[in-house]
Amino acid sequence: CPYTVRGAATMLVALSLLISAGAAGWSGSAVAVARGSAAAARPPAAVRAIATPLPPRVDGGSSAQGGHSQQPLSASSSVGAAKAAGGSEADDSVAIMLLNLGGPDSLDAVEPFLYNLFADPEIITLPKPLSFLNKPLAWVIAKYRAPASREGYASIGGSSPLLATTRAQASALEGALAERGVDARAYVAMRYWHPFTQDAASDMLKAGHKRLVILPLYPQFSVSTSGSSLRVLEDEFYDNPQFSRVSSIVVPAWYNRAGYVTAMARLIEEQMVGAPFADAETREAARAGDAAAQASLRASASKPHIFFSAHGLPAKYVTELGDPYQAQTEATVELVMERLREWGYENEYSLAYQSRVGPVKWLEPYTDDVIPELAAAGVKDLVVVPISFVSEHIETLEEIDVEYRELALSLGIERWRRVPALGLDERFIAALADAVLEALPGLQEPTVRAINEGTPVSLRVINDLVALSQKEVRAGPPRRRRRYGFTETAERINGRIAMAAMSCVGIAGLRPIIDMVLSHSQGAGN
Repeated sequence: CPYTVRGAATMLVALSLLISAGAAGWSGSAVAVARGSAAAARPPAAVRAIATPLPPRVDGGSSAQGGHSQQPLSASSSVGAAKAAGGSEADDSVAIMLLNLGGPDSLDAVEPFLYNLFADPEIITLPKPLSFLNKPLAWVIAKYRAPASREGYASIGGSSPLLATTRAQASALEGALAERGVDARAYVAMRYWHPFTQDAASDMLKAGHKRLVILPLYPQFSVSTSGSSLRVLEDEFYDNPQFSRVSSIVVPAWYNRAGYVTAMARLIEEQMVGAPFADAETREAARAGDAAAQASLRASASKPHIFFSAHGLPAKYVTELGDPYQAQTEATVELVMERLREWGYENEYSLAYQSRVGPVKWLEPYTDDVIPELAAAGVKDLVVVPISFVSEHIETLEEIDVEYRELALSLGIERWRRVPALGLDERFIAALADAVLEALPGLQEPTVRAINEGTPVSLRVINDLVALSQKEVRAGPPRRRRRYGFTETAERINGRIAMAAMSCVGIAGLRPIIDMVLSHSQGAGN
């Protein structure tokens, strides 16, 4: 029977892939794998067609100080959907879609969250003939990673705080844009847990928006974070006639925006001038304008070593696939330090990459290697900066605050301060609002304007424009992707056979294999 034969073959191939998974770096933290997938380097068409790249450098501080915080919503899949539900109030407003990874909202949600993560072909990329193994492999990996991941989430309160923070950021962004005269509705779009990107897109379309600004909440672009979410939107863009008629634009990265750089620098400064590095009396005198106290405060605040820790990425992403993440991260660090130098601080600093898993080479240097080196060099005061994170989550609350802090103190570092994530910092929200504001002119038929003005554009942009024009003329049903090979029924039957076979093998000895493969894991999630 072809089903039985193919199901058995599926089982064997799956086992062989599991055994080699450690070499591919599939085990470990959910975010580590999300940023460390073997995805293609080609940016999504949504980026190529409608992106507005930022300049290589933005000088000066942010002049706007907008933004406010509100209580996060809990019922709706997005802030904008809750405000526009049941009417056409949002028809003339601008939709802002905030892209993020997502995280489990309870301990029971950890395993399905992991399944969604590992089932993403951007995370585990298999050759096309073996692509039907993605979901069976995701099921196996999620099943065996879930216990350790649940322990990690239990240690930070039983869930990821990411959704509540992102909803509050969305609400604050709406307020900051309103202060700038822009009527906007923000939608939270999570990649691997509720509210999913597809749900946010559906809510946006139901509200009747005609303009959309897509804003990833990743300061630095990577094909495995922003790129993965943008590919989901790309599918919606080409398959849904209603979505394809929405005028949209992407802000692909904002690592070098002046407001973001200033917000990061101010948060670092607040830690450097606080206890235990400076005494309260000197701080008060400095605030009162005492020049001698200000000089003394700058001198004491310049003593701690500033340690930037960014999330890691397999090195081949940069060396072989051209991912810009490392270059943009390093540029962010240099811009932040330049801002601190402008304010009179002279701290030494380092950049390292955390959350490395598996035997493959990741971006170097590694955080857990640099901390011992700093301690051996005599560093006693450390200010730790999670440079690639804008919200608190398991990598900041557990990995940095617990694991790395314990390591540092055990090696002789005496004073440790961790800079909080940006969260609802008004300067940060203002920077996001300014990015949206600057993107709005690009919603006015940017491709057509470029063609009329004779501005060079990529061939893909022209092809996309022609394809969409023809699609509107035909007004036919959404394009469906052609399936190759076996029918959906055959794939489903084979998948069930494979899952049953793997379960049987697991009883006999799959658990030790999984434990061996994932022995270097550090906990999953975001």
